[in-house]
Amino acid sequence: QVQLVESGGGLVQAGGSLRLSCAASGNIFSINAMAWYRQAPGKQRELVAGITSGGSTNYADSVKGRFTISRDNAKNTVYLQMNSLKPEDTAVYYCNADITPVLQPLYDAWGQGTQVTVSS
Repeated sequence: QVQLVESGGGLVQAGGSLRLSCAASGNIFSINAMAWYRQAPGKQRELVAGITSGGSTNYADSVKGRFTISRDNAKNTVYLQMNSLKPEDTAVYYCNADITPVLQPLYDAWGQGTQVTVSS
């Protein structure tokens, strides 16, 4: 059984920083793309940032220049460094990864979510 476990969420004042981590565990053969999504109350889940296995990244326009996604392939972990946080960044942040478990087909894995709250 493969799991994604997020950590690092919390309450921060506007202008502050947080770093989210997401570690994949289990019987993993390979991990392709990894990403962070977020969902604010009453809104649809949206892509925040993504990173390929080779390190290519993409970002939502709303976070460009403030957030940085990175990964450590040896640790099966993806990070999201969030700087200059704004109240509109408040949401539950979810980790996502395309994982191929050993002797099983590729599937789309999700973490349980971590709350990020930015106060004004």
